[in-house]
Amino acid sequence: MNGVHDMGGMDGFGKVEPEPNEPMFHADWEARVLAMVRAMGAAGAFNIDTSRFYRETLPPHVYLASSYYKKWLLGLEALLLDKGFISNDDVAAGHSVAPAKALKHGKFDLGNVERVMVRGKFDRPAPAPAKFNIGDRVRAKNIHPATHTRLPRYVRGHVGVIERDHGCHVFPDTVANDAGENPQWLYTVVFEGSELWGPDADLTTKVSIDAFEPYLEAV
Repeated sequence: MNGVHDMGGMDGFGKVEPEPNEPMFHADWEARVLAMVRAMGAAGAFNIDTSRFYRETLPPHVYLASSYYKKWLLGLEALLLDKGFISNDDVAAGHSVAPAKALKHGKFDLGNVERVMVRGKFDRPAPAPAKFNIGDRVRAKNIHPATHTRLPRYVRGHVGVIERDHGCHVFPDTVANDAGENPQWLYTVVFEGSELWGPDADLTTKVSIDAFEPYLEAV
């Protein structure tokens, strides 16, 4: 989608200032938010792409004024409200005031922790042969979806070269909206800096992205 979260190539925000020796969490509540998101996802309330989509839908003034984990908290709250797992009364009270909606995988408990800490597998059998080969020149489609997509805005309309074929994977654009896994081929595409930012770009700059086949067209 074309949200404020897609900041690649945007101007006016200044340079990134890394925090020396940055801790994993700046406050105890941040760790709790991470735990809640992982637990609810593992219990079947949502998938990773749905979770990302709800963070992307935060209004620009909220997104830009929020810390990393505050974005996670606000996205989680909106998602759980929309899916019916919590109510506005629960949020106002700060605890459950009515029986909760059943979770797909049941209640999350300590026995599930080890499973949650293992990265999921998203590769799937190919439904059709790949359209592109390593070395092919491709153009990123100039799409502007209102829903979730993993195609960065700054590469849309630009030409790159297929560098690697990763096989077929779950397609985020559909699974985020409960429209099915719809497996698609996934490629690494390399773009020259001058292709993305014009003749004033550093001639040594190259940008690599992982792009699903529906995002690309042959040149």
